[in-house]
Amino acid sequence: MKSAATTTTAAEPRSLLADLAELVKARLSMLVLATTLVGYLLGQGSAAISWIALTATLVGTALSAGGAAALNQWWERDTDALMRRTRTRPLPAGRMHPGDALLFGVFFSGFGVACLALVNSLSASLAAATIVIYVLVYTPLKRISAINTLVGAIPGALPPLIGWIAATGDASLPGWVLFAILWFWQMPHFLAIAWMYRDEYAGAGFIFLTGRDPDGRATARQMILYSLCLVVVSVGPAFIGLNSMFYFFGALLLGAAFCGLALHFGRHRTREAARSLFFASIIYLPLLLALLVATRRA
Repeated sequence: MKSAATTTTAAEPRSLLADLAELVKARLSMLVLATTLVGYLLGQGSAAISWIALTATLVGTALSAGGAAALNQWWERDTDALMRRTRTRPLPAGRMHPGDALLFGVFFSGFGVACLALVNSLSASLAAATIVIYVLVYTPLKRISAINTLVGAIPGALPPLIGWIAATGDASLPGWVLFAILWFWQMPHFLAIAWMYRDEYAGAGFIFLTGRDPDGRATARQMILYSLCLVVVSVGPAFIGLNSMFYFFGALLLGAAFCGLALHFGRHRTREAARSLFFASIIYLPLLLALLVATRRA
């Protein structure tokens, strides 16, 4: 009996940590960290890195993203319970009290913005804007208009700009090019997810383009359009002096492969084709980010 009790007690902290990680979408936060780091490194150039500023930037951005995710799940706990892919989250599954989730969300958001304020006020302001747009605009808009995907891509694209501003102190053109790359990348990425789970989203009352597009033609046009735009903006860093021409050819090759899978979805418009594009988007972005860092100009 003693051994069993000890095992149960030891397991409880792991369960709580797992639920907290799911609440703040820890895996998504890793992507946020990666894009913020790339923005910071590109903005830093050949100058010596301030490890204190970099740490404050990464911690602040990660906490802000985690806080926004927690507030989003607190808001959508009832609709999450209606969908198979989200019903096991801590709140709809009843493993976490809504008040605790709200507290976590507010604390992480506030502390994250405060950390970025130690670096500069502009990066802190952008982090605050990210939280506001994601929680107070995008979240309720999902039940009102299909334009929510366009709006939701804004907070997802701000982390590299935040990193750039943290390093440079200003929102100059290269930072906005990084923002554009992330914004256009998210569109086919989100559309692939929305197509795979369109029935669940519709059943929960969420309004997406895919829910009003039974044959997938409109969704395919959007995927192809945004993928082509992604290719154009992704080669931008080579033309504004941020990266070498080696980056140009690498980004062009990656973009061509990505567009090929968008065209594949356009021909077949199946769940499997959408899944292929989704996984391709997950592979594409880290490769492009690595290429951005590896080919940056001094």
